[in-house]
Amino acid sequence: MIQFTLYSRSYCHLCDDMLVHLQALKAEQPFSIEVIDVDTNPTLLAQFDELVPVLFGKKPDREPKQLCHYFLDVAQVEAFLHD
Repeated sequence: MIQFTLYSRSYCHLCDDMLVHLQALKAEQPFSIEVIDVDTNPTLLAQFDELVPVLFGKKPDREPKQLCHYFLDVAQVEAFLHD
C-alpha cells in the first residue's frame, strides 16, 4: 500500500489544509497517511522547521520521495500515485 508521511505541526493552517486536500485524493486510490509533528523531535525540527508542511510518499520496495511542501502539489501527488 502507498504510504504518505506529512511532516506537520499542530498550529499550522497550511498543514491542516494539506492534510484535507490529500485526504480528498483517497477516492482515486487507497493509501495511508501518517502525520508527524516536527516539534516533538529535535532532528525533524532542524530538518523541516521552516518547510512544514512537507509531504513524502513511499511505495513498497522504494525509497521515500519528497513530493511537496507548503501547499499540496496535486499534479505531483497524482503522478506519484499513478507511477
